[in-house]
Amino acid sequence: MIQVRENEPHYALLRKEASKEVNQYGQTIETVVADDERRAQSLRINNEPEISDNPDRYKQHGFYFNADNCIACHACEAACSEKNDNPAHLAFRSVGFVEGGTYPNYQRLNISMACNHCDDPVCLKGCPTRAYTKFAEYGAVLQDPDICFGCGYCTWVCPYNAPQLDPVEGVVSKCNMCVDRLEVGLKPACASACLGNALDFGVIENTPENRSQTKTKIPGFPNTDITHPNIRFQQTRTTQRDMFRVDSSPVKYHKDEISGDFQPELDPKHGFKRQWNLAKLLGSHESAHVAFTLSIQMVMGAFLLVTLGAWTNSPAITLFKHSNGLLPLLGVMVVLSSIGLFKLNMHLGKPHRFYRGFYNLKMSPVSREIAGVSAFFTGLLGYSFFALFDNGFSHALQFLFSLLGLSGIGFGGYYMYKLYRIPARPYWDHWHTAATFTGTGLSLGSLLMAIIALSFGTMTTELANLLSAIATLGFLIEGIGLLAHARDLKSAQSEGAASFYEQSSTYGYSYWLRNLLLIISLILAVSINVSASTSASHFIALALISFSAAIIGRSLFYVLVIPTTMPGAFFWKNKGFVEHARETGLADMPQLGVVYEKHHKFNSKELLTTLKATTREEVIAQVKRIFTG
Repeated sequence: MIQVRENEPHYALLRKEASKEVNQYGQTIETVVADDERRAQSLRINNEPEISDNPDRYKQHGFYFNADNCIACHACEAACSEKNDNPAHLAFRSVGFVEGGTYPNYQRLNISMACNHCDDPVCLKGCPTRAYTKFAEYGAVLQDPDICFGCGYCTWVCPYNAPQLDPVEGVVSKCNMCVDRLEVGLKPACASACLGNALDFGVIENTPENRSQTKTKIPGFPNTDITHPNIRFQQTRTTQRDMFRVDSSPVKYHKDEISGDFQPELDPKHGFKRQWNLAKLLGSHESAHVAFTLSIQMVMGAFLLVTLGAWTNSPAITLFKHSNGLLPLLGVMVVLSSIGLFKLNMHLGKPHRFYRGFYNLKMSPVSREIAGVSAFFTGLLGYSFFALFDNGFSHALQFLFSLLGLSGIGFGGYYMYKLYRIPARPYWDHWHTAATFTGTGLSLGSLLMAIIALSFGTMTTELANLLSAIATLGFLIEGIGLLAHARDLKSAQSEGAASFYEQSSTYGYSYWLRNLLLIISLILAVSINVSASTSASHFIALALISFSAAIIGRSLFYVLVIPTTMPGAFFWKNKGFVEHARETGLADMPQLGVVYEKHHKFNSKELLTTLKATTREEVIAQVKRIFTG
């Protein structure tokens, strides 16, 4: 509980003054109208049942940052972490910087950033568990870690790197605007601790003392159109035309001479050296998403062929459905779907809370994807079970479950694509994502059916022609999307250009290997179709090559994304330092604030040692050490 000291300094107290009616985005500053029933309710902040007498309680508050004054002392970081009792590897507020020029005309621009409690919080809309709420009190966007199941989607959609996914605890937490301090008339801990009067706080658009500007932009700050953040800047000193990040991200900020705004551009600071980096590519943190999307899309494609082919009276599909290849195909589809869903669920920070993924069907594309994929999986299970029987009743139920499965493909597949259309991640925010997902489903789904048909001797010339034609279509759709994506990224005025640079250099050989495998797959599929081949060797070669291309391509899809975050701060928020720390062993020093992801800590040698333990107590102790760190 927060208590106001008798000798509280004036700079720690909230100002009480008349405010404007609307902010610079045209939104009302009053969070609720005067007669709204919410004004008579208490949030019980500080366990107080009474409503605070703060006259500005129902006005949107925000931070004010004066870049002219910030000396990067990190007092705001320290005060925030102490107030929230954060471990070394988490910081709700951090100080990064950009720099420009050369000696003696060198400049550094420091930027202190936390949650901006936006007018349109994309974290709230994206969270599948409804862990976020934007309260009328102070306009604060609050998040409850006890509801979160650790999917991290809010960290994807937020442009400002505000939500923090704790790899140890497996849940997200973030800045809560220090509403407990606001309730008793105090500014947040970070603003109260600022040494240089650089960080301030109050009702939004109320210019603090000794300030002349309340700008919404500053060099290095992401596009405000995404969320309408409640932070205002002062930065009067003339800056260089180009301001550079000092972290490992190949991004700089170039000043538009007409508007005066800074736009992100490519900064090829690492030079152009094409590399493989296959180990880093295939062993990325997002490998669970690779497994899930590939397996589900493959099975969805095969299910479409089986059901729609029969409904349209395709002779090849109808013959296959009445052969001994149908049940094995359905069995493999169920197994692949189960593996993909299991991998995705175990990727959550709190897998046992998986059911909370359905909580936000109203707004979250993640919740809608989960609902759609669940409907598809239920339809697949029901269809597969009743395929075991051959009577009118089972046929009717098969039809109903096929409808459920197809509706799940339409709904779940669409939102599987929509959840990646994230403005804060330009590499994904392109229609090529839909082309890639659709092409993968068609090509791998048809090849899965082909391998099963060959394995059980049910491959016919008609079926081979049909499946190779659909695979060809899938490769063409994916290839066209990739060509358009590369063209648009190359000329992009965003972090997308930096992603293209990483694609062409850091992962250049892997990228061209994927492209070569995709071209070979297309040629093989066309040749099989033209020659009407039913050769097992042809289809096996095609399946192996196309699946290899899919794995590399989907891994690239995840590792190449560069978000529109603030310039990286010291140590753990600098991606380059994190990699260096893991390579050198510094990551094992918790005081540096770098930790391995929990599932990366597992070591097979440690498991063998555990299994050789002689007592039950030793087993329990070592298992706890491995899985809890």
